[in-house]
Amino acid sequence: MDARLNLFANPVATKSLKHFITAGKVVEESTLPAATQELVKIRASQINGCGFCTDMHTKDAAHAGETPTRLNLVAAWREAKVFTDAERAALELVEQGTRIADAAGGVTDEAWANAAKHYDEEQLGALVSLIAIINAFNRMNVIVQQPAGDYQPGQFA
Repeated sequence: MDARLNLFANPVATKSLKHFITAGKVVEESTLPAATQELVKIRASQINGCGFCTDMHTKDAAHAGETPTRLNLVAAWREAKVFTDAERAALELVEQGTRIADAAGGVTDEAWANAAKHYDEEQLGALVSLIAIINAFNRMNVIVQQPAGDYQPGQFA
């Protein structure tokens, strides 16, 4: 299976991706825990059906030491006992932030208040930015049908 468009060879797509990557680096350098960042990227990618990003971020998380149990339970985080209360708040926020079109009210006040109990202003800014960035990456990859499965950790470093 080949992608409909080579995002890495198309000048406009490549330039856009560079800006997304730069924005992502700002989030990576924030105080938002790295494990939380990967969980957020994985959950948004699952919801959006982005195989490329799901493949990338589960492999990156595993490479960084995330456990197979936690990775396998991201999609069922509500029923899983392996996530902290802070991670659960982030997962709820990413779900609601990713499914804006499905929920007339967008992100609920309750989800925001719960996240604000666990994350400071900088971390909330990083979390909101990360949700927007991963959704943009997901949409590009889903639109062009970017194939999944071949990613190697650190491939784009």
